[in-house]
Amino acid sequence: MNNLFNAFRISASGMSAERLRMEVIADNIANAETTRTSSGGPYVRKVVSFEENLVRAIDNNKVTEKLKGVKVSAVSKDPSPLKKVYDPSHPDADKDGYVLMPNVNILNEMVDLITASRAFEANVTALNVSKQMAMKALEIGR
Repeated sequence: MNNLFNAFRISASGMSAERLRMEVIADNIANAETTRTSSGGPYVRKVVSFEENLVRAIDNNKVTEKLKGVKVSAVSKDPSPLKKVYDPSHPDADKDGYVLMPNVNILNEMVDLITASRAFEANVTALNVSKQMAMKALEIGR
C-alpha cells in the first residue's frame, strides 16, 4: 500500500512543479512590456528548471534509491539579450532614443504554457489511474 501512496506523491510533485512553472510563465507574459523594475532595468525573463527527486536509503546494508518525483531546482533569469527598440518619446529612452525592452517572446511563452498545461494534465491522469487501481484493489475483499 505504501507504494501506491508513493505514486500519489510523485503525481502531486509533478502537478506542484508544473503549477509553479505556469506561475512563472504568467509573470513573464504580464511583464512583457515592463521597461522599469525595482532593480532599475527592464524585466528579464525567468525560466524554471526541474530535477528528479531521489532519496537514497540504506536497507539491509544495501543502498537503494527511492523515487520521490520532481522538484524545482531553480528559477533563474534567461541570459538571452534584451531587445533594443528605437522610441525617443519613451520616458526610459537613452540619449540616442533607444529603449531596452524585456527579452520575453509571447509566442515562446505560449508554447511553454501549453507544454506545462499538458504535463499537468498528464500528472492528473496518472493520479486518477492510481486512484482507480486502489479502488479496484479494495473491491477484491468484498
